[in-house]
Amino acid sequence: MTKFDIRKRDGLGRTGVFWIDDISIKLPMALEVESLFPDLGILNESNLPLCAPPALVKQYPPPDNGQLKSIHPALGNPAQSGDCVMAANWHTAFLNPRNYVDWLIGMKEKTPVDTAWYAPASALPSNVHILCYSGFDLFDFRAVDLKTAQNRFCTPEGDFPAEVIKRGTCSCDGCRQNDLMVHNRQALLREIALVTLFIEGSQLRDLVESRCRLDASQVAVLRHLDNRYAFMERSMPVARSGIMRANSGESLRRAEVRRFAERVVTRYIPPHTDVAVLLPCSAKKPYSLSQSHRRFQQAIAGRAHELIVTSPLGLVPRELECVYPAGHYDVPVTGYWDAEECEVIAGSLASYFSRHAYRRVIAHLEGGALRVAQMAADRCGITLEYSCQDHPTHDTSLNALDSALTGERRLKDDRLHGMVSFQFNFDLDTKGIAPRGHFPELFYSKKNVQLFSIDTGTGLLRPTFDGWSLIREGYRVHIDDFIPEGDVLVPGVVSADPGIREGDEVLVIGARAQATGRAALPGDEMLRSGRGVAVRVRKIKKL
Repeated sequence: MTKFDIRKRDGLGRTGVFWIDDISIKLPMALEVESLFPDLGILNESNLPLCAPPALVKQYPPPDNGQLKSIHPALGNPAQSGDCVMAANWHTAFLNPRNYVDWLIGMKEKTPVDTAWYAPASALPSNVHILCYSGFDLFDFRAVDLKTAQNRFCTPEGDFPAEVIKRGTCSCDGCRQNDLMVHNRQALLREIALVTLFIEGSQLRDLVESRCRLDASQVAVLRHLDNRYAFMERSMPVARSGIMRANSGESLRRAEVRRFAERVVTRYIPPHTDVAVLLPCSAKKPYSLSQSHRRFQQAIAGRAHELIVTSPLGLVPRELECVYPAGHYDVPVTGYWDAEECEVIAGSLASYFSRHAYRRVIAHLEGGALRVAQMAADRCGITLEYSCQDHPTHDTSLNALDSALTGERRLKDDRLHGMVSFQFNFDLDTKGIAPRGHFPELFYSKKNVQLFSIDTGTGLLRPTFDGWSLIREGYRVHIDDFIPEGDVLVPGVVSADPGIREGDEVLVIGARAQATGRAALPGDEMLRSGRGVAVRVRKIKKL
C-alpha cells in the first residue's frame, strides 16, 4: 500500500511524504531504493530506451508487481493516485533537451498528479535541481556511484578529477576521510536538501536559473519548458511568498511573467481616459511608495492613465502595481536593455496599445525603456510625445510633464475595476463602491457592506460573499452535498473551473453551504488528484 502526501508545491517541484506500508520517506530524497522496492532488480522488460518506437514498446509491456509502476512515453499509464512511477533511462533524456521536455509533458499529462516520480540512475549534485524542477521526487545513488568508479569528484557545479578531494574545496566526512564515494553521496544529499529549502520558500525557479548556467543541456531544458507555456502555466501559482528574482535572460520567459503580461493585454480593462503616461519603474515596490513615483503622481495629478514600463513584466498599469509579481520582483538595474529584452517588452507594449487606443501617449522615459516604447509605437502606428528632458525625476522633466497635461481632465481613481478585470476576467460595475484604509491595505465597501479587501502579501483581491455575488461567473469550485468543517479536500470536489490556479481566490458552492477561500491546487488537478487539500477555506456560510 503506497500513498503520497504532497506538502508543498512550487511549479512541478514538490515536497511531501511518501508512504509504503509503514515506512515513510520525506521527498525529495535519494536513498537505496531497493530498500523500498525489493523487486526493483527483477523488473524485466522495464528498461526500454525512451526513444524506442511505439510498435516496439508495445511488444514489451512493463510488469505490474504492485510496487513501482514503470512508465514510458510511448505507453498508456497504469498508475493510480498514490503510486510511485519510474521513468527508466531518464538520465539519457539530457542528451536531447527537446525530447526531454516532450517526453516529460507526455507522461505528466497521463499520470495522476499525486504520484511520486522516480528517476533511476539520474541524479547528480549538478542536475538534481532541474530534475526536481521537472517534477521528479525520488532518486538513488547509482549516478554518483558511477562517478566514483570513474574517479570523478562531484559538486553542484560539475564533476572534477578525484584529486580535487585533497584541495580543501569541501569539508564533508568523505573528504576528511579521503573517501570519494562518501563525498559524492553526501554532495547529492546536500543539494537535495538545498532544493527542498528552495521549494519550501517558493523560489525553486531562482535556484534553477542560477544552477543551470554551467550546463548547456540544462539551460536548453529550461528554455524548452518555458516554450511549453500552456503546460507550465497551469502548474504555477498566481502568487508566491518572497521576491521573484529576475536575474537572467530566462526570467523573461517565466510562466508567471508571461501570464502577467498576457492578462494585462487580454483581461485588464483600463479606465475611461484617452491619455496615457509611460513611466519608468522603481526599485521600491509597490512603485507608489517610492519617492520618484510620488513625484510623478504629483506632476500628473490624476490627469492621465499611468503605465509603468519595466523588465521583465513589460507594462504594469498603476492599478496592478501591488499584484504579484508586479509588487514582488527584483531585477538588476544597469540602464542597459539587451536586444532580446527590448524585443519581448516592445511586443508586450505593442499588443497593449493595439488593443487599447489612446489619443495621447506621453513617454516620460529614458534609456532602454524609452527605446522599447519607441519600438512599440512604430509597430502599432502611434505617435509618442516626450516629456523627459533630462532625468525623469529632475524638476525640468517633471515641469514638462505637468505642462504637457495642462487642460486634460482628471480621471476617476478606480483601482478596484482594473484589479477585478485582471484577477477574475470580469467587468465589474463599481458604481457606489468606495475604498477605505491606507494604501496598500485597502478595503472596498458599498453602503457599509464590505465587498473586497486586498491581501497585502500577494496584492490579490479577497472577495467576501457579498463581493462574490457581484462576480457572476468563473472561479467556482462545486462540492458534494456536505458542510465543510475546515478546508475542502479533493474527494469532496465535484467540478472546478479549469481556469483556477493555485493561490486563486475561489467561491466554493455546495447544496448546503458556500465557502470562500484560496485554491490549493489548479482546477484540473482538483479532479485528477486522489487526496489532499483542494481549497483552503477562510469563511463558511450555511445555506
